[in-house]
Amino acid sequence: MARQNAKSKQSKRWVAKVKTDSTHPPPGLFTKSAPVIARTLASRKVSPKGPVSGMRMLTYFINRAGHGLTAKRRAELQRAKSLLSKRAQQDKSRKRAA
Repeated sequence: MARQNAKSKQSKRWVAKVKTDSTHPPPGLFTKSAPVIARTLASRKVSPKGPVSGMRMLTYFINRAGHGLTAKRRAELQRAKSLLSKRAQQDKSRKRAA
Protein backbone atom coordinates (compact mmCIF):
# COMPACT_ATOMS: atom_id res chain seq x y z
CA MET A 1 0.00 0.00 0.00
CA ALA A 2 2.80 2.41 0.86
CA ARG A 3 4.43 1.74 -2.50
CA GLN A 4 1.27 2.71 -4.36
CA ASN A 5 1.01 6.03 -2.47
CA ALA A 6 4.65 6.86 -3.20
CA LYS A 7 4.10 6.23 -6.89
CA SER A 8 1.01 8.45 -7.07
CA LYS A 9 2.86 11.31 -5.35
CA GLN A 10 5.73 11.08 -7.84
CA SER A 11 3.55 11.12 -10.94
CA LYS A 12 1.13 13.71 -9.64
CA ARG A 13 2.96 16.68 -11.17
CA TRP A 14 4.38 15.05 -14.31
CA VAL A 15 2.96 17.78 -16.52
CA ALA A 16 5.28 20.36 -14.99
CA LYS A 17 8.26 18.46 -16.40
CA VAL A 18 6.96 18.11 -19.97
CA LYS A 19 9.28 19.57 -22.56
CA THR A 20 8.33 19.43 -26.21
CA ASP A 21 10.21 20.29 -29.35
CA SER A 22 7.55 19.31 -31.83
CA THR A 23 5.89 22.72 -32.21
CA HIS A 24 7.32 26.22 -32.05
CA PRO A 25 4.45 28.70 -31.54
CA PRO A 26 5.41 32.39 -31.50
CA PRO A 27 4.95 34.24 -28.19
CA GLY A 28 1.42 35.55 -27.68
CA LEU A 29 -0.13 33.31 -30.31
CA PHE A 30 -2.89 32.00 -28.05
CA THR A 31 -4.17 35.54 -27.40
CA LYS A 32 -5.03 36.10 -31.07
CA SER A 33 -8.21 35.27 -33.01
CA ALA A 34 -9.23 31.69 -33.81
CA PRO A 35 -8.45 31.85 -37.56
CA VAL A 36 -4.98 33.28 -36.88
CA ILE A 37 -4.24 30.61 -34.26
CA ALA A 38 -5.45 27.82 -36.55
CA ARG A 39 -3.54 29.11 -39.59
CA THR A 40 -0.33 29.59 -37.58
CA LEU A 41 -0.48 26.18 -35.88
CA ALA A 42 -1.17 24.49 -39.23
CA SER A 43 1.92 26.03 -40.86
CA ARG A 44 5.00 23.86 -41.39
CA LYS A 45 7.17 26.51 -39.73
CA VAL A 46 5.33 26.18 -36.42
CA SER A 47 4.24 22.53 -36.65
CA PRO A 48 6.71 20.61 -38.82
CA LYS A 49 4.78 17.36 -38.27
CA GLY A 50 1.53 18.86 -39.57
CA PRO A 51 -1.68 20.39 -38.22
CA VAL A 52 -2.40 17.45 -35.90
CA SER A 53 0.72 18.32 -33.94
CA GLY A 54 -0.49 21.92 -33.69
CA MET A 55 -3.87 20.70 -32.50
CA ARG A 56 -2.19 18.70 -29.73
CA MET A 57 -0.31 21.83 -28.64
CA LEU A 58 -3.55 23.82 -28.55
CA THR A 59 -5.31 21.13 -26.51
CA TYR A 60 -2.35 21.02 -24.12
CA PHE A 61 -2.53 24.81 -23.71
CA ILE A 62 -6.28 24.75 -23.03
CA ASN A 63 -5.91 21.96 -20.47
CA ARG A 64 -2.98 23.65 -18.71
CA ALA A 65 -4.75 27.03 -18.54
CA GLY A 66 -7.65 25.40 -16.71
CA HIS A 67 -9.79 27.80 -14.72
CA GLY A 68 -7.52 30.72 -15.62
CA LEU A 69 -9.23 31.09 -19.00
CA THR A 70 -12.26 33.29 -19.36
CA ALA A 71 -15.29 31.75 -21.04
CA LYS A 72 -14.82 34.03 -24.05
CA ARG A 73 -11.13 33.09 -24.44
CA ARG A 74 -11.87 29.38 -24.01
CA ALA A 75 -14.60 29.60 -26.68
CA GLU A 76 -12.16 31.30 -29.07
CA LEU A 77 -9.53 28.61 -28.46
CA GLN A 78 -12.12 25.86 -28.97
CA ARG A 79 -13.10 27.53 -32.24
CA ALA A 80 -9.45 27.52 -33.30
CA LYS A 81 -9.28 23.84 -32.40
CA SER A 82 -12.32 23.15 -34.58
CA LEU A 83 -10.78 25.03 -37.53
CA LEU A 84 -7.52 23.17 -37.06
CA SER A 85 -9.37 19.86 -36.94
CA LYS A 86 -11.06 20.64 -40.26
CA ARG A 87 -7.67 21.54 -41.74
CA ALA A 88 -6.19 18.24 -40.52
CA GLN A 89 -9.09 16.32 -42.09
CA GLN A 90 -8.56 18.13 -45.40
CA ASP A 91 -4.85 17.29 -45.36
CA LYS A 92 -5.64 13.67 -44.57
CA SER A 93 -8.12 13.38 -47.45
CA ARG A 94 -5.62 15.03 -49.84
CA LYS A 95 -2.96 12.48 -48.89
CA ARG A 96 -5.40 9.61 -49.54
CA ALA A 97 -6.34 11.00 -52.95
CA ALA A 98 -2.71 11.39 -54.04
